[in-house]
Amino acid sequence: MTQIITRKTLSHLDWLEAEAIHIMREVAGQCANPVLLFSGGKDSICMLRVAEKAFRPGRFPFPLMHIDTGHNYPEVTAFRDQRAAELGERLIVRSVEDSMQRGTVVLKHEGESRNKHQSVTLLEAIEEFGFDACIGGARRDEEKARAKERIMSFRDEFGQWDPKNQRPELWNLYNARVHKGENIRAFPISNWTELDVWQYIEREQLELPSIYYAHTRPVVRRGVGQNSAIVPVTAITPARPGEEIIDLQVRFRTVGDITCTAPVESAADTVEKIIAETAETTITERGATRLDDQTSEASMEQRKKEGYF
Repeated sequence: MTQIITRKTLSHLDWLEAEAIHIMREVAGQCANPVLLFSGGKDSICMLRVAEKAFRPGRFPFPLMHIDTGHNYPEVTAFRDQRAAELGERLIVRSVEDSMQRGTVVLKHEGESRNKHQSVTLLEAIEEFGFDACIGGARRDEEKARAKERIMSFRDEFGQWDPKNQRPELWNLYNARVHKGENIRAFPISNWTELDVWQYIEREQLELPSIYYAHTRPVVRRGVGQNSAIVPVTAITPARPGEEIIDLQVRFRTVGDITCTAPVESAADTVEKIIAETAETTITERGATRLDDQTSEASMEQRKKEGYF
């Protein structure tokens, strides 16, 4: 009897997922004390699913950690805590407010965004727990500085990133070895795009914080031209004198500190609609929604050199 063997044709999501699983296992195999950064955002939610496929039915070989500015959207932090509890994994939360109390973070003024100061708190947490690798959901399509990253991004004993002093990754061979005090930032979904993320969310039926979907909230329109943005009106980001507050249907493409994360006008209230909308957009998610990336002072590359993720 002739046996017919059929081979499954892998989709592009299968290939991306397999690469991410391989990278995550490489980190677990090469590093003594890694941690997975989990904010409750869509990219880190995908990372949790990859970790499940890489290590279940066992426990993750690393804890989860979030560097909280203290000004995050409550829907996202609530989801963060809920998801970690559902998985039964340890969640470490360290806050920029703790660094402010220690005096290691000093704001220029009360209204200054805390987002860029996460670098200090992250480096303090790495030293506190002795982590030698931080796994995160950064993607190369997000921003020009992120596109310069290796999969295993080397940081020196001061937590600094030098884009000209990184290890080659020929033939997808990854080197995560470090000396004491040095650190690796590992990016398993580097090669994913925003569209890939949403297609993976659809395929895996992943739950997300509600603010990723279209909803109505009070906002103001601020700025003109390319620097214009929709700014949510909150206790942390109140309307300025003379600004008109309007109720607008919006959704968030990316989530982070309230002071620097803007929504986009959208009626996409399902994953399918978001995928269709994402396929047509010509503006990156950070370019459209991250207020702090629009000033030279808050340059992503400079912040990464100072220790930012």
